[in-house]
Amino acid sequence: MITNQAKIDLYYQMLLEKNSTFEGVFYAGIKTTGIFCRPTCPARKPKKENCEFFETAKEATLASYRPCKRCLPLSNPSHLSPEVKKLVRAIEENPERKWTDRDFDALSISANTARRQFKKQFGMTFIEYARSRRLGFAFEHIRKGTSFIDAQLNTGYESSNGFRDAFTRTMGTVPTKSADIKLLTAHWIETPLGSMLAIADENALYLLEFVDRRGLETEIEKLRKRAHAAIIPGANSIIQQISSDLTNYFNGTLTQFTTPIHYLGSNFQKSVWDELQKIPAGTTLSYKELAEKINNPKGYRAVARANGTNQLSLIVPCHRVINKNGALGGYGGGVDRKEWLLKHEIKHYNRKSN
Repeated sequence: MITNQAKIDLYYQMLLEKNSTFEGVFYAGIKTTGIFCRPTCPARKPKKENCEFFETAKEATLASYRPCKRCLPLSNPSHLSPEVKKLVRAIEENPERKWTDRDFDALSISANTARRQFKKQFGMTFIEYARSRRLGFAFEHIRKGTSFIDAQLNTGYESSNGFRDAFTRTMGTVPTKSADIKLLTAHWIETPLGSMLAIADENALYLLEFVDRRGLETEIEKLRKRAHAAIIPGANSIIQQISSDLTNYFNGTLTQFTTPIHYLGSNFQKSVWDELQKIPAGTTLSYKELAEKINNPKGYRAVARANGTNQLSLIVPCHRVINKNGALGGYGGGVDRKEWLLKHEIKHYNRKSN
């Protein structure tokens, strides 16, 4: 989500003017209707305080908005192939469905065709968009902290069972009063680099990730299974602590993350994550150097895999690991974010550590 006030003011004015030069630059999420629109949408314009702005359609769907039926922000339908039109309809008819390649047989569409054409039209695959819409239902509840019945009505479900099913596909069985169910709390945190999801119990933080990270749904599922837990929206002292830490980190004033954390991984993974936390802000290591730090110089590929399974973004700073040749390499939150984070740390923290 775009948080820069100057951009928000500009984009809102362009929305009022229906300025076509901003097509594809931003999407407007309308809080009162739960839809997202193009800059040129002909619908009646909302008040500025009822708008949120996003750089991509994927960000808007993850924030629980659905595409406007008037301006069709995904694309002009006249430009869509019959296959892509069918796929868009299929998602909107059943947005909480978890799609697999086998499901395309029922639509008489090749999975490769769906992947290629959807990517060409929207910049993301059919599965990625379907995942964003599905996560949006769960994130609606977490992001706004609404009751189940309010969230159900706001998302258009006629039965509470339907909404609960959509929510629990991602977050696990909705807990009853049973004392045997372990509960984790999930909270939505806005940052200058985009929205993040924090999941914690009363003692430690289990997960901190950007909500548009690829594979987030799988990470949440693994977390639920390993912790034998259900995840509910809310806040606790750990959530408050990480929110404060993140504010200070992005302000450039944090000396060290103080939030207690809980690892869910193998002993080898934990050793890598421990070593990652020793890398000073504003500095980097190569995968090979990191492997040498844990006395496993030939295990740099395994180190890279452990980096990729880290579920505590920023706190366990896997963004500080780069390729031996100086290239940034991969990052679950996106290479552009990795570059931003390293520049931010060099600017605010490298000087302090010298």
